[in-house]
Amino acid sequence: MRSFFRLLTILRTILRFGLDQLALGGAAKTFDSRLLNGIIAVSRLGRPMRAPRGVRIRLALEHLGPIFVKFGQVLSTRRDVLPEDIADELAKLQDQVPPFDSALAVATIENSLGQRIEEIFSEFDRIPVASASIAQVHLGRLIDGREVAIKVLRPGMLKVIEQDLGLLRLIAGFVARFSSDGRRLKPVENVEEFDGYLHDELDLVREAANASQLRRNFEDSDLLKIPEMIWDYCRTDVIVMERIYGIPINRFDRLEAAGIDLKQLSRDGVEIFFTQVFRDGYFHADMHPGNILVSDRGPHFGRYIALDFGIVGTLSDFDKNYLAQNFLAFFRRDYRRVAELHVESGWVPADTRVDALETAIRGVCEPFFDRPLKEISLGQVLVRLFQASRRFNVVIQPQLTLLQKTLLNIEGLGRQLDPDLDLWKTAKPFLERWMQEQIGFKALRGSLQKEAERWSQTLPQIPRLIHQALSNAARDQQPILEQQIQALARSQQLIKQVLGVVIGLLLALLAMMGYFLGAPLL
Repeated sequence: MRSFFRLLTILRTILRFGLDQLALGGAAKTFDSRLLNGIIAVSRLGRPMRAPRGVRIRLALEHLGPIFVKFGQVLSTRRDVLPEDIADELAKLQDQVPPFDSALAVATIENSLGQRIEEIFSEFDRIPVASASIAQVHLGRLIDGREVAIKVLRPGMLKVIEQDLGLLRLIAGFVARFSSDGRRLKPVENVEEFDGYLHDELDLVREAANASQLRRNFEDSDLLKIPEMIWDYCRTDVIVMERIYGIPINRFDRLEAAGIDLKQLSRDGVEIFFTQVFRDGYFHADMHPGNILVSDRGPHFGRYIALDFGIVGTLSDFDKNYLAQNFLAFFRRDYRRVAELHVESGWVPADTRVDALETAIRGVCEPFFDRPLKEISLGQVLVRLFQASRRFNVVIQPQLTLLQKTLLNIEGLGRQLDPDLDLWKTAKPFLERWMQEQIGFKALRGSLQKEAERWSQTLPQIPRLIHQALSNAARDQQPILEQQIQALARSQQLIKQVLGVVIGLLLALLAMMGYFLGAPLL
């Protein structure tokens, strides 16, 4: 019954913001039906829809609540398939949503940690400092005096998510079936991708583990600070971490007043991104301004602070090498190599004409290269490249979609910090240095060092393993050798018998010839 009423709420919202007209409009373009056009005209009666379609979609998602807001945020990153006007509007969805009752937050903490709030914290601020679609954050102090931030999952989220995801799938299927624009946007695939993101974010222990991994990766770095997880107080729906003070990255006035170099900050952001991607193959994939602070005090002054680790991306060595070679080929305007890499990586079918793909890529990139480097947007180049590549049946893997989303966030933020930021020029030396480390003697030495631990255990065993292998081979071959010897003996016996017959026949022939000649030949 609750699902039925929820569906009615969704349908009422669709009608209120005219989303049905958008779907019918797409269907009318596809089928060119007078009946559909008539239905659209009738549906507009009493519902003047003057707002652009992007605005109406954004307002509808906001009205439907946190899950739909989150879906809009994720969907806004799919600029490779989303119209620009809709993507721009969905990008305006804010992370701040109305908080849930603090009494529920306290109850969740006490139930998960098995202690009363006063037994865990000497101070606990019941007013949340931040509230998002999945969880909210409170500040406090542990009994031992450590200042902490407490992240609490919204109660009952799993049930609500499963219910809303089911309805989202129905809507996505409807849009994909009746709207030509909808099919191009792949709504069903986007809902499934969103499903994976949401379920990952519902497990706060997973988020804490992601944070710990990133913290280890940047333990000796002066670029990025990751809060320490207090593992004694981490559960599926509650995590406690050290509190870190900082200024939100988009508060440029406060950053400048604190004496932080914004130009250096923009360059550091680029280096952090490429370090995560190419050195570690493990990157924070939700780097919007709400999740980034800049330290304004203490020994970490001016350092980036990352928060919210529910979504991370991973890359294999193959992915890293492929991406690095692609970036460098772009920097060098070697479009032939870019096309070859697409074929070699399996992104396009093996029978794709490299020259045709090269021409398409050149058409995307050359207009950007004809402008000053500082005006070139690498993120937009990737978006246009993905759009142009669809006709070649390019398969874009999920981890690279996350990478594209993160790169767009980083580039946009970097240009806000420094309008003259040249992302290409900043990234090129890093990529060239990384590529040099992957080939030649330096790369060989690194591989030998990586394998040394295994070799130290394997090398002493080699003589014994060789002896065992030879013994097993000899033992396995013994029956075959015996059969061969027996066959050879039978062959020799047969040969002797044949030779005896032949010799006998020769002797008989010679005796007969002597009889006829009158003189014995033997």
